Amino acid sequence: MEKYMNGSDMLVSIAGKAFGHCTSHTISISAETKDRQVKPLATVASGLAKFKEKSANLITITVSGSGLMAMTETEAGMKELREAMFKGEPVDVKAFERGKDAAAWLEGSFVITSLEEEAPAGEDVTYSIQLENNGEPTKYPGKVGSDA
Repeated sequence: MEKYMNGSDMLVSIAGKAFGHCTSHTISISAETKDRQVKPLATVASGLAKFKEKSANLITITVSGSGLMAMTETEAGMKELREAMFKGEPVDVKAFERGKDAAAWLEGSFVITSLEEEAPAGEDVTYSIQLENNGEPTKYPGKVGSDA
């Protein structure tokens, strides 16, 4: 029987501290593509130039997360996230399985692009954050020299 991963065991950290009281996170990898279409060689039958080639020009990694705000936060809670956002400087981000942060599958410099707090009357206060990669990550699956 397969052992499926539980979302509670997949963590993201900023500056060495996991997202505080995180309820979920998402990691999206997208590519900006370029189309290329050329005329077929003169020796090729006509009508074969209907398909374009594609190549990836830019790859963007977006990390987002949401969580509950806590009164006494020991992880990367809203106070630390606010300070990092207002500094406007890149932060170190890791994505890893619980207990295996040394074996992170994604590591690198990211910029906080959005930080939101929601405080509805009579409900839990929540936060959400979004980050984008700042250049090439230091570790990711398929990177030469990376064990991710």
